[in-house]
Amino acid sequence: MTTAALSPAEKNLTALPATDEPCPMVGFVNLVAGKWAIPILYRLIMIDGPVRFSELQRAVAPIAQKELTRQLRQFEQRGLVTRQVFPEVPPRVEYRITALGTSLRPTLDSLAEWMRAHASQLSGD
Repeated sequence: MTTAALSPAEKNLTALPATDEPCPMVGFVNLVAGKWAIPILYRLIMIDGPVRFSELQRAVAPIAQKELTRQLRQFEQRGLVTRQVFPEVPPRVEYRITALGTSLRPTLDSLAEWMRAHASQLSGD
């Protein structure tokens, strides 16, 4: 059967990786694992500029300082966020989303849109 003869649903299935290949979604879930990962990334993408730790903490409230620090360190290690420390007293630290982090915007926008469209249909809230 040619690809042209397949229905849209069948075409989507043909794009799936072979069963012996690892699922790419596992890597994505590991990247954004944790209650606060997506809200932090999404807020940094929306700000699209340098932001101080305290400003980011307020924007993602009610996240704990320890959790925000942990997530930002992970994102920095993965190349999604940059951290700049200014040699001042008291020290000033700014975070900024990288180009790699910004490339997540279409994915996160689609997740946000899906949530807005289907939130009322979800049970358990």
